[in-house]
Amino acid sequence: MKMRVINLFKRAAAVLLFAPSLALAAGAALHLDRAPVSKDPAALQHGAKLFVNYCLNCHSASFMRYNQLQNIGLSEQLIRDNLMFTGERVGDLMKIAMRPADAKVWFGAAPPDLTLIARQRASEFGSGADWLYTYLRQFYRDPNRPTGWNNVVFENVGMPHVLWELQGEQVAKVAENPDGSKHIELSLAKPGKLSVEEYDRAIADLVSFLVWMGEPVAEKRKLIGTYVLIFLAGLFVLSYALKKNYWKDVH
Repeated sequence: MKMRVINLFKRAAAVLLFAPSLALAAGAALHLDRAPVSKDPAALQHGAKLFVNYCLNCHSASFMRYNQLQNIGLSEQLIRDNLMFTGERVGDLMKIAMRPADAKVWFGAAPPDLTLIARQRASEFGSGADWLYTYLRQFYRDPNRPTGWNNVVFENVGMPHVLWELQGEQVAKVAENPDGSKHIELSLAKPGKLSVEEYDRAIADLVSFLVWMGEPVAEKRKLIGTYVLIFLAGLFVLSYALKKNYWKDVH
């Protein structure tokens, strides 16, 4: 009886241990393109422009202030003239006027705050930047959806393709893989204002800005971390030399 209880306990422990990995394995694999994230100020400034003009209408960035954009090379005057359109002050948070209750009625769900979106979307399939870069390039026309758009990465998404004028209109067809499974292939049916290469670069700049916005002090943090490790390495050498000096006469 005792052995039976022990065996049952071992089986339960094994199930609890491996259940998360089995759940992940059971889910469909998601292919994400690697995002060419840039730290170049020009790319970040272009990404900020795209974010304010196309994203900030529905999505807020309520943990970011406009004046923080000075850290990517913009002056207060440039921020006021090019990125502020409704009488905000340069020290204000990047919020929107749309109420979450109204957004839920219009889109089915309130659009998420995007301040930390590049960190929140990280998964076993890739970084949050990879997810955003792939998602923003894989919208396609779908007359069965309320907005007229769907997305390969986020099926039946409530968000319309706000960048369609830049990218154009893609259409989808179902293709078969060698193993018999199926996947969606996209083709450009109506060109946009930008070529495919130009659009991909624009999305890379937008994603780079979203990554920066998620942690504006990332480079400073890494630099401080490097200094701390160098200090600890030096302290270890001095401590070891002191230890040897104290114990040199002890046998």
